[in-house]
Amino acid sequence: MPTYPFLQVDAFTNQALGGNPCAILFDTDEMEAALMLAIAKEMNLSETSFVRRSDRADFGVRYFTPAEEIPLAGHPTIATTFALVQTGRLALLEDHTKITLDMPAGVIEVEINSQNGVIETIVMAQNKPTFHNVYEPSEILPIFGLAAEEALPGAPIQVVSTGTPQLMIPLRRLESLKQIQVDIPVYQKLRKTGGFFSPHLFCLQGITEEGDTFARHFGVPPDTPEDPFTGSATGGMGAYLWHYGLIEQPTFKAEQGHWMNRPGIAQVEVVGPPEDIESVKVGGSAVLVLEGRLLLP
Repeated sequence: MPTYPFLQVDAFTNQALGGNPCAILFDTDEMEAALMLAIAKEMNLSETSFVRRSDRADFGVRYFTPAEEIPLAGHPTIATTFALVQTGRLALLEDHTKITLDMPAGVIEVEINSQNGVIETIVMAQNKPTFHNVYEPSEILPIFGLAAEEALPGAPIQVVSTGTPQLMIPLRRLESLKQIQVDIPVYQKLRKTGGFFSPHLFCLQGITEEGDTFARHFGVPPDTPEDPFTGSATGGMGAYLWHYGLIEQPTFKAEQGHWMNRPGIAQVEVVGPPEDIESVKVGGSAVLVLEGRLLLP
C-alpha cells in the first residue's frame, strides 16, 4: 500500500486555525496529475501541495485546487517551505536562508527569516507582473451584487499576473466588501473567456490598525467558495497598486480572511519603479496544525 507523509500548515498567520490551510505531501515524484487532483479533492482545501525533486531548483512543487492545477500560489509556497523545515528536509543554516522552488510558473526564490532555529517569516519573490484585460465596472460589479458606483474611481478593473492571472477589482470602501453576493452562473461565464484564475476584490483600508488593505477572494465549486488568504493575488494586487500610483510606498500590509474567522496578514514589497516593476515579495508566518500519512490502495 503506497503511503505519503504529509503535514497541514496554516499560512499567513502565527496562530493555529487562522490564515489559509494547506496540505503538503512529500515524495510525490511518481504521482500522476490525475491522482494529485483526486487527493486535492479529498483534502478539500483551497490548495494542496505536492513536493518532488527538481533538476533546476532545490525542490519541485505542484499545487492543485479541488478543480485544477494552479501555476503559482502564495499560501502553498509559504506552507510548503515551512513544512520542509519542520520535517528536516530543509536545514536552516543561518538566520536568513534562501531556497528555490520549481513550479509551472517558473523557478521562484524563497527567503526564510529565523532566529535561533525558529522560523519568523517566509517571503516568496513572485514573477515580474504583467497587465492584461481591462473591464468596465458596469460589466463586472453586478456579478458580485454591487453597483458600478462601488468601484474605486479612476482605477481600472484589470487582470494582473505575477505567475497566476487574477482579476483585480478595487472598491472604494470597506463596506462594499461586506455586501458581495456572487452570481455564480454569470461569473462562470465570464471566467471562461476572461483569461484569469479568480477574482480579487479589495479596498485601500485595513480591517485592523495594522493593515493597509483588506480583500476577499472567491471561487466556485468544486473549489472553495471563498479563500481565507490569497498570496498570489496579494502579489498581483501589490503590483497593481504601485503601478497605478494608489499607494505612496512600495511596502504595505495586506489583510484577508477576518470575516471567515481565519484572519491572515502578509507583508508586501514591490520591487522596481511603478512603470517597470521587477518582482513582488509576499511574506508571512505559518503554523503546523496536523501531520500524518496518506494511505492509498
